[in-house]
Amino acid sequence: MSNTTRTILSFDYGVKSIGSAIGQEITGTASPLKAFKANDGIPNWDDIEATIKEWQPDLIVVGLPLDLEGKALDAITPRAKKFANRLHGRFGLAVELHDERLSTVEARAELFSHGGYKALSKGNVDCQSAVVILESWFERQWG
Repeated sequence: MSNTTRTILSFDYGVKSIGSAIGQEITGTASPLKAFKANDGIPNWDDIEATIKEWQPDLIVVGLPLDLEGKALDAITPRAKKFANRLHGRFGLAVELHDERLSTVEARAELFSHGGYKALSKGNVDCQSAVVILESWFERQWG
């Protein structure tokens, strides 16, 4: 089986909200799913599990927060890595980290261009960030 037919789930990790998106490697495009509320970075794992069961992804991509120079951010980078490790440990799926620099900026611009300020709710931005993360991951695979 060619790798280009994989279904990939992505997450934009945050301490209050975790955005998600689903994409198909064959098209290189992603669609926003839902934002999961997080309590100090910890999601309701049952909600995450339900999404994984529904979409049956072949791979999970988690955005890795870095500063503009590509260095780890003390407060959030280790927590995003821990989230990725927990996804792998709980669900036994392959998980990759992907540099998410500027994904929120790009997500906000994309949402604003389609819906103005009304579209900029936190959940929408987080899910659109997950879309940007996944589509940029696709571009890197083909680059």
